[in-house]
Amino acid sequence: MEGFGKELARLKEREDAVVLAHYYVDEAVQAEADFVGDSYYLAKAAAGTGKSTIVFCGVRFMGESAKILNPARRVLLPDPSADCAMAHMADPAQVAAARAQTDDLAVVCYINSTAQLKAVSDVCVTSSNAVKIVAALPQRNILFIPDDNLGSFVQKQLPEKRFHFLGGHCPVHTAVRAEDVAAQKRARPRAAVLTHPECRPDIRALSDFVGSTAEIIARAEAGAEEEYIVCTEPGVLYELRRRCPGRRFYPAAPVCGDMKRVTPERVLACLREGRGEVTLSDELAAAARRPLERMLELAK
Repeated sequence: MEGFGKELARLKEREDAVVLAHYYVDEAVQAEADFVGDSYYLAKAAAGTGKSTIVFCGVRFMGESAKILNPARRVLLPDPSADCAMAHMADPAQVAAARAQTDDLAVVCYINSTAQLKAVSDVCVTSSNAVKIVAALPQRNILFIPDDNLGSFVQKQLPEKRFHFLGGHCPVHTAVRAEDVAAQKRARPRAAVLTHPECRPDIRALSDFVGSTAEIIARAEAGAEEEYIVCTEPGVLYELRRRCPGRRFYPAAPVCGDMKRVTPERVLACLREGRGEVTLSDELAAAARRPLERMLELAK
């Protein structure tokens, strides 16, 4: 969009705003954002800016997390209809039933979840700290919600724990097929396969590295390979190519349609009109903040 950066700068000054962009949104938005990263990094980054308005260029649960951690600030979503299917793949009634049926149970909630799910959980995790956090919990039984694939990734590394799942998954990462990744490997035998743990176990088994989006980027920066097959949402290729000039990256996952709803036009409109404000009740925000704060304590 011509003139996007200039108009964005004007509106940011007028509204005392900071713009955060997830790695998966439109590359034009990433190019002009103040901070680019994964959801939890961005929520923390917002707290350190001192700006009264946060524009979160991502899906709804990300805006909720930013509001939970920055309750006194206005949080705007460029497209409030941009949602994450996986974030809803558990509900508080299922959590309550699991607590009633299983003793010595910790409810571990991936940050990619609704505020309602966070509010009934014991601790939140990210894809980069999940193993460390779960290992630190005293409980042997772990209800891991909402993503079974990330949960199984953690389970494999912590055999002393007993994991329980509710069937959730990321449709984008689950759509990556082992036969497609194997075909790409045959076509590019020197390429390293970098995979997000939201992918299925059979994809992870074909991979040279499994980690969060930020860890995938760091692995590519440190790697000696010239080619990489990337098993996560292809929006991350913008940052990979920016940080690793001369390297070649080949996507293996489909596009997330919800993330791509965040366009330059919608970013400007939300700032001009104050649309897409995230609101949470004080009670819900306080309940959802507790597992996020516990995560910070255990991650130290």
